[in-house]
Amino acid sequence: MDFFKQKFNSNSIKEGQLFLINKPIGWTSFQVVNKMRWYLKNLTGLKKIKIGHAGTLDPLACGLLIVCTGKKTKSIHLYQNEMKTYLGTFTLGATTPSYDLETEIDNIFETNHIKNDLIEETARTFVGDINQIPPIYSAIKINGKRLYDYARNDESAEIKSRKVYVSKFEIRNINLPKVDFLISCSKGTYIRSIAHDFGQKLSSGAYLSSLKRIQIGEKTLDDAYSMKSVTKKYSEKNIKSVKVD
Repeated sequence: MDFFKQKFNSNSIKEGQLFLINKPIGWTSFQVVNKMRWYLKNLTGLKKIKIGHAGTLDPLACGLLIVCTGKKTKSIHLYQNEMKTYLGTFTLGATTPSYDLETEIDNIFETNHIKNDLIEETARTFVGDINQIPPIYSAIKINGKRLYDYARNDESAEIKSRKVYVSKFEIRNINLPKVDFLISCSKGTYIRSIAHDFGQKLSSGAYLSSLKRIQIGEKTLDDAYSMKSVTKKYSEKNIKSVKVD
């Protein structure tokens, strides 16, 4: 008997499955969901599949993405509210409008005054409840319009600060202008904004040059599979390709 078909039949997908996916750089979270929907439709013969993800990753970020189907989608908000942990890199001495590599560098700053002790001390100021302003290049809506649409049309928008929580912020390596870090934070935290604010606190500039989500609650990236392996194994109908809870 084909165990893959037995595990992922139309009833099991409707009842709800949870998939842990390692989103690759360059993919949107929406693209991952669309691909998963397509594979599951072909596998089960269902014409419609209720499916969604539990927490967006920017296209330039990679790492853990939780995808739910069927009745499991009712639990998406629970996963969204879990603490999330990331590994990433700030590049000091410059800024970009998007606070990451989506846009070109717009300003250059001095970094000669930045010492390791100052970087460590600055990181500690971000632990706890903090107020941050989301990037103008983000999907937040103001007056029914996405912020990135304001940015791309060179229009201004009043962006209100929001309170988020950072439980851990560790500097892992310093090789200026690169600073590697680990951060655990609440729902709604923009690591890009932390990069931008980090640079300002150093009396310089900074942008986010890499980001990988490694954990959501108790779910870890170690238990996730790449989209490449999922697409290959789905076509082969091999259960070992996908981690399922």
